Amino acid sequence: MAQRRLLEGLGVTAAEETAYRALLRHGPATLNELAAQTGSSAGGIRRMLPRLEDLGLISRVAGRPLRLIATPPNIAVDILVARRQEEITHSRAAAALLATEVSERSGPHPEEVLEVVSGRDAVSRRYLQLERNATREMLVLVHPPYAVDISDDQENRRRAARQGAPVIRGIYSPQAFEQPGMLAHTRRAIADGEQARLGHVPVKLAVADASTAILPLVSEEDQAVESALVVHPSALLDALVGLFETLWRAAVPLRLTSEDLEPETWPQAPDTEVLALLAGGMKDDAIARQLGLSPRTVQRRVQVLCERLGARTRFHAGYLAAQHDLLDQ
Repeated sequence: MAQRRLLEGLGVTAAEETAYRALLRHGPATLNELAAQTGSSAGGIRRMLPRLEDLGLISRVAGRPLRLIATPPNIAVDILVARRQEEITHSRAAAALLATEVSERSGPHPEEVLEVVSGRDAVSRRYLQLERNATREMLVLVHPPYAVDISDDQENRRRAARQGAPVIRGIYSPQAFEQPGMLAHTRRAIADGEQARLGHVPVKLAVADASTAILPLVSEEDQAVESALVVHPSALLDALVGLFETLWRAAVPLRLTSEDLEPETWPQAPDTEVLALLAGGMKDDAIARQLGLSPRTVQRRVQVLCERLGARTRFHAGYLAAQHDLLDQ
């Protein structure tokens, strides 16, 4: 049965530890005796001697022939620990000096700006890492497909219960709500404090604390979650933040609530949701799926809303609702 390594973490090799422990078990020994005890050769033990003495594991017994004795374990381990602590102290000092050299450079190297993530699971983990590490603000452009499972109740509860959570601003494309359950997921997020808008989303994007962004590596929609590009502080990151802010100003507020409004208030909650989805350009079938209504019911409701707003088309109704702040009800 293989002998368990006990001193590996202190920089002692397997052969060195074997020789030391043989001396501990059998007492002082000559080179030949120690070689026989360890299954090594006398020449191999002789070559190992300087290192064993340097580590403080053995010492020589006076007289001839040469005999070796093991240092008591409590003393030997204390020596090894002190040695390793000294190495760690030197390494930390070296890290500080290296960091100074990096800060003196004129700017980051290209390979430090961009990070490529491959594989759907890896992309999901990297996004969640960005989200969990954010402390001030998350900016998100939402468009399918999704690397993160929106139906993961455990992750949703963890996100909602997080202390010191950042402000989240999200812009949703009309296609974002074509996935079943997405509207309910967004409604919960808004109830938890997310600021949501509907608008044009040219690319999936998430930016954490204006310091790190993640976006698809390829433009093909069916491959959008198979690989991702992570962008660190750079002019490119500044441009992505600027793109989000431009799209945010052009987007319309998305107000989703499960609570009924007062009877005399118009539009009431269901109509507010229909108007919000209309403003984002969603089709009747997609609205019906998200609200759990039949397409015919949505068509009738849209017709009534158009008449009440004096809109020429369904898209005009969404536009007028946004213009008159009816989406903020």
